[in-house]
Amino acid sequence: MLNWSFTRHTEQAPSLENGVSTVAGTPGQPADARQIPEVKPSKPKLALALGGGAARGWAHIGVLKALDENGVEVGMIAGTSIGALVGGCYLAGKLDELEAFARSLTMRRMAALLDFTIGGGGLFAGMRLTKRMQEHLEGLEIENLGRRFVAVATEIRTGHEVWIDSGNLITALRASYALPGIFEPVLCGNRMLVDGALVNPVPVSVCRAYEQPLVVAVNLHYDLYGRSAVVKHAASSQSPLEKQIANQSNLAQPSQIGLTGVMVEAFNIIQDRISRARLAGDPPDLSLQPRLADIGLSEFHRAAEAIDRGYEETKAKIGEIKRMQDAVRAGW
Repeated sequence: MLNWSFTRHTEQAPSLENGVSTVAGTPGQPADARQIPEVKPSKPKLALALGGGAARGWAHIGVLKALDENGVEVGMIAGTSIGALVGGCYLAGKLDELEAFARSLTMRRMAALLDFTIGGGGLFAGMRLTKRMQEHLEGLEIENLGRRFVAVATEIRTGHEVWIDSGNLITALRASYALPGIFEPVLCGNRMLVDGALVNPVPVSVCRAYEQPLVVAVNLHYDLYGRSAVVKHAASSQSPLEKQIANQSNLAQPSQIGLTGVMVEAFNIIQDRISRARLAGDPPDLSLQPRLADIGLSEFHRAAEAIDRGYEETKAKIGEIKRMQDAVRAGW
């Protein structure tokens, strides 16, 4: 019969002497009376939920720059759409390169990056953008970023919310920002994925699921529409008298906005309403809400404005963020 034995090794516990923590010496030797410094827990790191918003998403760059400048550490990022793009580049150490790219964009350069496709699942294949990402992110795996990163996407065939937390970083980013009708869906494993903003525009719930103690959301749609309203309206044409009164009063007349405009505005409404519903049920500890309503979804050439607004919004909330960190640390 085998006789198993185990030896348990333990450190000798410190003793308290006159209120001072000391370590007992070995037999035959005096105790070491050196005071052991009290180790204070470090401030909790932020978990950021970076929301979708197309061109408005350049504001995330300003948010991250302001946090870095003020010594606020980020421990996790969950990103949707352009929030995933900016968050992934930040954790990969490529935020400066992304900012330089964003600030260099003009309408002409944007057009050069768009590769029209016929018969695909979107207007653009997105391979030119992918090529630009490969210059800086080629070969990077999510699990090697050093901090937790989750990109949110939507499975187009089932409507499932998909959290990509491992594997190829570029594939995850492409899947998260593949806006339906604009970019072709991305095949990831056996799933066909599109923009995560369809199901979770500001992914606070992802940070909560990973048990993060302090969650800060960056909501890019806060000031687009205000609170939703129900309007009772008669289905009738404008009468000649009403037209005359409107013309005399110089009231703005409804105008056609075109196919692209309809798609953009519809997507704005979807993201805004879903964001409000989900954040009401699972609110963050703090929301950063840069004022971006005047920047259109496709106005990527206005990066400088968006970055500056994200930066200023975050700078204004730094004091509040640090107070929350202190409160969480005190409760540990």
